[in-house]
Amino acid sequence: MDEFILIFRHEDGMKVASPEQMQIWMKQTMEWIGGITAKNKFVGGNGLPFQDAKVVGYKGVVTNGPFGEIKETIGGYIIVKGDSVDEAVEFAKGCPVLQGEGNTVEVRKIAKGDGLH
Repeated sequence: MDEFILIFRHEDGMKVASPEQMQIWMKQTMEWIGGITAKNKFVGGNGLPFQDAKVVGYKGVVTNGPFGEIKETIGGYIIVKGDSVDEAVEFAKGCPVLQGEGNTVEVRKIAKGDGLH
């Protein structure tokens, strides 16, 4: 069984949700992850807050970010187990992040060992 990372991309990452909206979203997210866990397919994951973020670029240039100059931000990720990328995509389709217009969930296989399988 392979592992896949589901990366949550928010089109307007600097837009701040109300505390009520955040509670609803967190509840939905925990229920979604609970469903994956019930199938013994959840490996782990984390949210990625915008505070205390830096971007290191070419020749070690460091800037604060990610901020408004980029169109989308990564809000977090989870790792799931699956028999195929299609199974991981089915998990991604249920992600509450997709309720936001322009938001996406990127699904990528995690390379193991030589990175080729």
